[in-house]
Amino acid sequence: MSTIVEARSLNKKVDLDNNKLHILKDVNLEIEEGEFVAVMGPSGSGKSTLLYNLSGMDRITSGSVKFKGSEIASLKEEELAQIRLNNMGFIFQDINLLKNLSLIDNVMFPALVSKNADKNVINQKAKKLLEMTGIEKLAENNITQGSGGQLQRVAICRALIHEPDILFGDEPTGALDSKSTAEIMAILAEINKKGTTVMLVTHDANVAAKTERVLFIVDGNLVAQKEMSKYDPKHDDSKKREESILKWLVENGL
Repeated sequence: MSTIVEARSLNKKVDLDNNKLHILKDVNLEIEEGEFVAVMGPSGSGKSTLLYNLSGMDRITSGSVKFKGSEIASLKEEELAQIRLNNMGFIFQDINLLKNLSLIDNVMFPALVSKNADKNVINQKAKKLLEMTGIEKLAENNITQGSGGQLQRVAICRALIHEPDILFGDEPTGALDSKSTAEIMAILAEINKKGTTVMLVTHDANVAAKTERVLFIVDGNLVAQKEMSKYDPKHDDSKKREESILKWLVENGL
């Protein structure tokens, strides 16, 4: 496998009330193409900041971040925006769908921004994504006519409309019940199985149990990682995997 995201000596500092906060401290990591990775850690440990810095949504203070072998930390904002638009997808706990658009139009919207956009092609892609996630019958609904789990599926479709190389998620199941969480994770597992790299931030060991590698951050330091096999929702062993993660956390004092 090739490395899709690489960080070397990544540091992030911010000024807060005249105090310099060191949020990420000399983080080194590699994400391989096709991996499904979870980032865990206590509240305020820097896990979301790590995701934002690796994706170019936030600027690192020092160090290096490479995407598909090319340094992105020093790129101009316009260049970063193109990479995020064409090569990366993003899903978040706060779904942020547009209220004045139907669900399918929300999915299509990022692709329609392109100057060379073909609306008919994009519409067909959006329909296939809605079908893949099981909500094709809701295409013309507005965002008040869907449950949290259904709207998160729309957000996943929106993130995939450009067929990104990597999908980043910041607590994408954090506001969902256990049933919806399991459904979303099964969708993400299937997306990953088809080749898309997935990196999630989560506080939930059950969510992390459905990935193949767990990174753990404490006070801005990457302190441990656990390798696991690929998760197959058709042969659900997530309970055993979750127990394995919890045991690992205890054994490592995390």
